[in-house]
Amino acid sequence: MTTTPTESARSASDTPSARSAPDTRSARPALPADRGGCPFAPPPAYREAHRTAPVTRAGLWDGSDCWLVTGHAEVRTVLSDNRFSADARHPGFPFLSPGRRELVNRATPSFLRLDGAEHARQRRMLTGDFIVKRVEAMRPRIQRIVDDALDRMIAGGSPADLVAAFALPVPSLVICDLLGVPYEDHGFFQGRSGVLLDIAAPAERVGAAQRELTDYLTELTGRKRREPDDSLLGRLAARPDVSPEEAAATGLLLLVAGHETTANMTALGTLALLRHPEQAARLRAEPALVKGAVEELLRWLSVVHLGVPRVAVEDVDLGGTLVRAGEGVLCMISTANRDAAVFPDGDRLDLDRDARRHFAFGFGVHQCLGQPLARAELQIALETLFRRLPGLRLAVPYESVRYRADMVVYGVHELPVAW
Repeated sequence: MTTTPTESARSASDTPSARSAPDTRSARPALPADRGGCPFAPPPAYREAHRTAPVTRAGLWDGSDCWLVTGHAEVRTVLSDNRFSADARHPGFPFLSPGRRELVNRATPSFLRLDGAEHARQRRMLTGDFIVKRVEAMRPRIQRIVDDALDRMIAGGSPADLVAAFALPVPSLVICDLLGVPYEDHGFFQGRSGVLLDIAAPAERVGAAQRELTDYLTELTGRKRREPDDSLLGRLAARPDVSPEEAAATGLLLLVAGHETTANMTALGTLALLRHPEQAARLRAEPALVKGAVEELLRWLSVVHLGVPRVAVEDVDLGGTLVRAGEGVLCMISTANRDAAVFPDGDRLDLDRDARRHFAFGFGVHQCLGQPLARAELQIALETLFRRLPGLRLAVPYESVRYRADMVVYGVHELPVAW
């Protein structure tokens, strides 16, 4: 049985069919799970859990349990039902590491970790900067950034690391332009954002990186308050209803998310196409395919691979399983995006597929604010890369590529390419 958002509005007391899951602690997967042999596929433990049921138990690092939600319909319900909270200050919220918990304990929450009216207020302040019309107007600037990065990479000679030379600089420059952050500081914020996204990083190191980034953005927004400009942070700093702490928290979220996700999707998407040369050939021959190709790559790769966390604030019947108030939930985007009920033959990369129902940007009121910008950057970057470098190929054995399995955003650490 699958609950729709309307059906799930009833409380568990009204749904006697809801059942508690049996105690399967010895068989529950540990989070996060190892990907096994295929770096593009969801971990076997998540796929096996999905074959068992769309809602199952899983174990966290501190010995606690949470619910692993792997089905497309069930993930959609969790992400659209206000009885599941994104506020990490609620007891029972599932953290994947001590470092992730440290961020909540020390940081001013951004709108990503707020619910209700406060979430809506903060999000509304930023919506105008990411609407499709505004992003479309940015396309010529993004194209110049992409071409300039490729020019530099080509001038440097083959082989080159696509991550360092292309995939990372492009979104970093774009988000710096938008926010009003000096690009010459990119080494500082990229290094610290890497620590924030590393689930293996010790809590003290995560806390230090968070403090340093917050101090940097607090100083920057303070400067913009004294010397206003038309950047996103400049306009945010000028608002009397936004505190310095709130402006810094928002800036940190946008700065980190604005370059990490797109950079990793660019590099990993390039690798996926190089491993599927027939798909890459189609993209070269038919550049108009790029919009659909990006949607399919977003679905197939799901770089937000460790789950979208929520906590139940009421008892909920989720797909026939009773999730009680105070219990944590992890929505596995990677398995939901390959659910055969929505994406037949979902393990196959197919640029002709209608992949628009994927959850790569989340769903509901918390879905990614910057998705129009991310789509534009990916479309321009991938189309230009494969058009200008028709002989692009891996410069190392495929088996030697190192993946970011322990990072919140999945991808590759380096991608040596030749042309």
